[in-house]
Amino acid sequence: MTTLVEIRDIRKVYGHGETEVRALDGVSLDIAEGDFVAVMGPSGSGKSTFMNILGCLDVPTAGSYRLRGIEIGKLDRDTLALLRRHQLGFVFQGFNLLARTSALENCELPLLYQGVPGAERRKRAMEALDRVGLANRAHHLPNELSGGQQQRVAIARALVSRPAVILADEPTGNLDSTRSEEIMKLLVELNDKQRITIAMVTHEPDMAAYARRVVIFKDGRVVSDERKSGVVHAPLPEQGGAA
Repeated sequence: MTTLVEIRDIRKVYGHGETEVRALDGVSLDIAEGDFVAVMGPSGSGKSTFMNILGCLDVPTAGSYRLRGIEIGKLDRDTLALLRRHQLGFVFQGFNLLARTSALENCELPLLYQGVPGAERRKRAMEALDRVGLANRAHHLPNELSGGQQQRVAIARALVSRPAVILADEPTGNLDSTRSEEIMKLLVELNDKQRITIAMVTHEPDMAAYARRVVIFKDGRVVSDERKSGVVHAPLPEQGGAA
């Protein structure tokens, strides 16, 4: 498989001296195209910091992050914004849909920021809604949709720009068990049938079980990297800080 994400010895340090916190303490990780990775760990383990760096929302103190061979640390702010816009799709726990905007218009937003013409925006947004089974709800407002349907719209919005990877932050955190299962089955289908790469933070083992691979963080380091076909354990950290 082609390597999509290359993380090498990433460190993220906050503060100095006695107040220093090592949110990430030497993380190295590859994610291949078509992978589905669940990132887990206790509060303060570094998983959220890792995802923020992966999403180009934060920058590491040291180390290297390459996305499709591009060294992220060498990009300026404007180029980073363009990369987020074109290469990354985000799905959040709180859906983050515009309340007075239809499902279709919510899905069009990333393309609007990219300057895609109106007709093409609507066509691609409808295609994305169709992929998540909501083409028949395109003109409904968020408050006319169930929680599971709102998260499907959020996933469609992440898909519409045809990103290299979808980053999902607790995508089932605001859903009941039935809707959570519905969303996870959708993510599995997108990964399985359409080969969409997904990296997902979750604190729920039942949700992580849907992924092809589970990476566990502790004290800013990767302590376990498990695939369904086998287990590879990283050495436990001798020291580190909370994130």
